[in-house]
Amino acid sequence: MAAEEMVRLAIDFENPSPDWWEAGGRDLWEALLEGFDNNDVVLERPLAESWLTQAALLSGWDGGPEWAPHPICMKSVDDDEEL
Repeated sequence: MAAEEMVRLAIDFENPSPDWWEAGGRDLWEALLEGFDNNDVVLERPLAESWLTQAALLSGWDGGPEWAPHPICMKSVDDDEEL
């Protein structure tokens, strides 16, 4: 069985969306980080996509500019990156 692709979810600091954070986004993000004070987390792609689906249900998710439409973004993880 092949290993799942790993991706990074990260706070997009170019998206000034206090509405999303106040509408439950902060609690959702902190639950994902399990109490760590980080700006990003590496997850298997299916888990990250599931989390993003939940995040998109909160008010303010689509409130950012064209170059940073959401408060959290998904990025690829380099093959040689130490996790």
